Amino acid sequence: MTVQIIKGIQLPAFDVEMLSLGKLIAVPFRQYIPDNQEFWLYPSQKLPDNLSLEEYYQPEYLTQARSSFAQYEKHPIQLKTWARCEFQWRINPDQKHLLPNIAKSTVWNLTALEHIFEQYKVLKLLILRVYRLSNPCTVNIPTEPGHFYWPNQSEDIITMGSESDTPIVSEVSFNKRKALLLAGEDVPDSGLEALQAQVEQMSLSNPAAKALDQEIKIFLGWSEASPKAQPDPNLAWIDTIAQLGNRSKEEDVGKSNYQAGTDFEIAVRDSLEFIGFTIDHAHKGGAGGLDLFCSKPYALVGECKAGKKIPNDTAVQLLNLGTLRLNDKKLLEQTAKLIIGPGEPTPQLEDAAKVHNMAIINPETLEKLVKLQSKYPGSVDLFKLKEYLKPGKSDSEVEKYIQQVSQQIKLRVYLVKFVKDYLEKSQAQKVVFNQLHGGYVYSTPPEPLLNREQLHEVLIELSSPLTGYLGREEANDWQNDCFYFLREMPADE
Repeated sequence: MTVQIIKGIQLPAFDVEMLSLGKLIAVPFRQYIPDNQEFWLYPSQKLPDNLSLEEYYQPEYLTQARSSFAQYEKHPIQLKTWARCEFQWRINPDQKHLLPNIAKSTVWNLTALEHIFEQYKVLKLLILRVYRLSNPCTVNIPTEPGHFYWPNQSEDIITMGSESDTPIVSEVSFNKRKALLLAGEDVPDSGLEALQAQVEQMSLSNPAAKALDQEIKIFLGWSEASPKAQPDPNLAWIDTIAQLGNRSKEEDVGKSNYQAGTDFEIAVRDSLEFIGFTIDHAHKGGAGGLDLFCSKPYALVGECKAGKKIPNDTAVQLLNLGTLRLNDKKLLEQTAKLIIGPGEPTPQLEDAAKVHNMAIINPETLEKLVKLQSKYPGSVDLFKLKEYLKPGKSDSEVEKYIQQVSQQIKLRVYLVKFVKDYLEKSQAQKVVFNQLHGGYVYSTPPEPLLNREQLHEVLIELSSPLTGYLGREEANDWQNDCFYFLREMPADE
């Protein structure tokens, strides 16, 4: 359903940016705005009472504030958000003691808030629920500085809000922060907020910091956005594993295929290292060399074979080179042995592989393992994987392992979303495990259906500091533990 909006309100450009990121849920605004009124957020160059940037904003935000104001200095500009006024809070003289806490939980200097208060003997704050416009408005003609923005019907490109637009802050998080603000209570995680400001500055020159910045925002409840990570350019090679294997298959022999085979070997070594093996890089393959030797978490020797057929002598070659490397036949018997190639193993090779406990997989299977590890770090358990590296062709067995892990991930994605939806429907900030279990039983969870103890165990896993998808308040009786939503888990597509 379309939200009919007729005007916008002018706010300092940096305040609009902070509302759009979820850092703020309230802003000073002198004019009266009735509850439930909806409007665009217009980034103005003007600050309240003509204060300077240094006077208005806290020192750690000045660099960002200057950048934000510069961004909207020239037209055309885009209006990317709209808001609904939840409440206009008048802080009267008997509530002046709340100003320090307000400053502490926002971006403004306490002296600036006190200055505005002394001028008017009141500080008016709009508490706003902010939404991201599906299509931004484009403002081509500068509007006169003031309190409101009225679109120029002939020049500006205006789009309306929608009830389906994405809220910047989840409902549960918004209600929690609103309650803390109105009560004048300290905002938790203030230290983490300070860290976020530093990480955001680092992200301007360090792309790796951007992901951490987004994770912190989601953890703090500043962002409702699903944590669908942008493709990491450093991991683009993952999509080429099978491609390189198939390229090396195009010719059985020949100088032109030598480089393709070498590239494939490198991709295989990188792949095994990525999923957690420790590679002995002293062995770089080539004539007379062992293509792969992994020392941890357990010993693994391997051969990469290009071509349309994996030849008969591959098993003998792997045994001979493995014996030379380990210098111990008994140790070699206990070592995992792996042959990776795009071609079909000959019947003789497959028989030999079964006798000598060698697993044979193709590059497509390896690529699936690497992609699983990339999307869900730590999801590939190498000791579990070892159980599926059966003698002979092992692709179907490894596929079973991948499906098993994917099913476990699917269950966890469901539980995180279930907790989030449960809290939003009940308008609660946390839920007792007993209630959660009751709702889970009568929902439609993916298989397998967990019993009480299993469900509690998975919820604890999801609320550990290492995962951080849920939060937990521990009770004396584990069945009374409380859980709450922190951030979404990316779906396993």
